Amino acid sequence: MRFNYLLAAGTVAFTLLLSPTVVSAQKVKSAPFSYLPERSVDRYNQRVSRKTLPLPGGAFIILAHKSATEYAIERYDAELKRQWSTALPLTAEQAIEGFTSSSGQALVAIYDKSGATQSISAQAIDLSNGQKSPLKKLTETGLRDRRPSVAFSPDGSKMVAWRYVARNNQIKSISASVFDEKLTKLKDRTYDFSDQGAFFSTTVHIGNDGAQYVTLVSDEMKKLTVRRYRNDNNDIKVMSVSVGGTFGGKVVNVFDSRFALQPDNVLYAAAICNERESGLYHSLKVVKFDFSGEGDMKFAPEFSFTPEYLAETNKATAGTAKRIEDVYLTDLLLTDEKQLVVVGEKKYEEGGDDSPGHTRELHLFGYNEFLSPAWHSIVAKDQVAPAAEGFSSIGYRAAVFGSDLQLMTWEKLKGKSDLYLRRVNLQTGVVQAPKGLGLNVAADQNPSYVKDFTAWLDAKTLIGVSRPSKKSAALMLNKIVVKQ
Repeated sequence: MRFNYLLAAGTVAFTLLLSPTVVSAQKVKSAPFSYLPERSVDRYNQRVSRKTLPLPGGAFIILAHKSATEYAIERYDAELKRQWSTALPLTAEQAIEGFTSSSGQALVAIYDKSGATQSISAQAIDLSNGQKSPLKKLTETGLRDRRPSVAFSPDGSKMVAWRYVARNNQIKSISASVFDEKLTKLKDRTYDFSDQGAFFSTTVHIGNDGAQYVTLVSDEMKKLTVRRYRNDNNDIKVMSVSVGGTFGGKVVNVFDSRFALQPDNVLYAAAICNERESGLYHSLKVVKFDFSGEGDMKFAPEFSFTPEYLAETNKATAGTAKRIEDVYLTDLLLTDEKQLVVVGEKKYEEGGDDSPGHTRELHLFGYNEFLSPAWHSIVAKDQVAPAAEGFSSIGYRAAVFGSDLQLMTWEKLKGKSDLYLRRVNLQTGVVQAPKGLGLNVAADQNPSYVKDFTAWLDAKTLIGVSRPSKKSAALMLNKIVVKQ
């Protein structure tokens, strides 16, 4: 791990190599954990990547994969005692599409591809006793159509399910239905794209009030657009900004984008733009879409991926890369003071369907509450996992508490395989050296750590699933208290 020293605001000056240290941590509780690894045809885009959800009072729920034909929702108390377990049997044609919780229940969205149709249904589970409500179908489309999808509001109280209407493989519109947490339908909406060209990308977000935010990367992948649809009227509010174009005779468009809707219905967007012909990374663009009042859009100054930034990356990682590549946007994180950090991670496969997956350095970009660039940092790491695991054990988990960003990874540093915690000061971008939690995580070809179950109950308490040694075949559910 390299420790970043700042000489001036907005710049990272140089890095020094520091050895990982052991943090003062206590593994408070452990319990046996049953888990069957997921099998996904798309390792880059998991349908459900967070399978542990915190509840008030130190409790939490878990979406557990018990067998090829069964999932389960399980509730644990603060002492790691399982309070109830509710089985969710699935057929070979079904898959979990979404998982969230609200103040009183958990919601599981189930995708079904059987017969001549594709559908998404929802199952509600009472958080107090694990009782299931009847399964309710939310949307349905033809077997040859694009896969339908679903999204939840930040507080889990609203959801939107949709299907695509296409002609000649081109999306013409989206047919959507909005539901509350009791799965009562609130509104049917159609999002029309007849004004769009032949090449664009779109998805749907939903706010706590039920308003829908349809995001578009359009205009030949050069423009970011957000359309807001309300349930109480038919007015559509649109905000749009060009992030690509022709610069210095080179066509630049969006290579990767990420949108994050906040509980106050402010939506942040980030886009990595590259040169269309060469594929060279050009810049990072960040936009804030605020739909309150008359609406306001703020566009941050671009961050250019210059030769100097490549040299900085190589210095931080002790690498010799000739270009920035394989970096994808993975998180948009916001503090209570509205400071934003954009996270990108380098991840790739060696080649072929059965090749190992790699995740390497993190690229962090900090912005103040006015969306002005404040700092950037590069966090060096080098992780690899077998193809069967995809990216479920490597990568990172992140959480923000005050002005402190915590990053959790499973790595083997200085010969020690463990879960490591790094802290980033969001005022300055300074990254602390990685600190091992002392779990002695096994390092072999069998599942040793499942990132999907890592969650923070609070700033000092974490939940994680890992295997303690090569001699042990069983995964353990761990509750870890980190002393400051």
